[in-house]
Amino acid sequence: MAENLWLTQLRADGCRLTAARRAVTEVMQSAERALTPVEVYDAARKRDPRLGLVTVYRTLEKLEALGLIQRVHHEQGCQAFLRAGVGHQHILLCERCGRAVHFEGDDLEALFERVGEQTGFEIKSHWLQLYGLCQDCRTGF
Repeated sequence: MAENLWLTQLRADGCRLTAARRAVTEVMQSAERALTPVEVYDAARKRDPRLGLVTVYRTLEKLEALGLIQRVHHEQGCQAFLRAGVGHQHILLCERCGRAVHFEGDDLEALFERVGEQTGFEIKSHWLQLYGLCQDCRTGF
């Protein structure tokens, strides 16, 4: 169902719903970890062998602009993407398997006020990613 919502939003934004765009959308919808554009390309080519890497980049950019996916910071840079959270959520990322989990975290206002007072900044927004090991990786499964 969410895939249909994504396709509806792409169409409403003026995108043609090609087999290539559908393949990229399906891969991003089902991903449980952040994927690089090349990983999306490799997975989506199994669904549409004619898919080009440029289409992957353009579709990821469009999905990001629509707020359906978000960039994830990795040691290699910001070229990984994950389904966007619902509302204001943060991300937990497993350093070993790459699993990503969204979580609520609204109790940070006191910290932001303190940082703002100490630095003279007016904090407008934030983006929080936490790194560690998921339960499966900690227990060796």
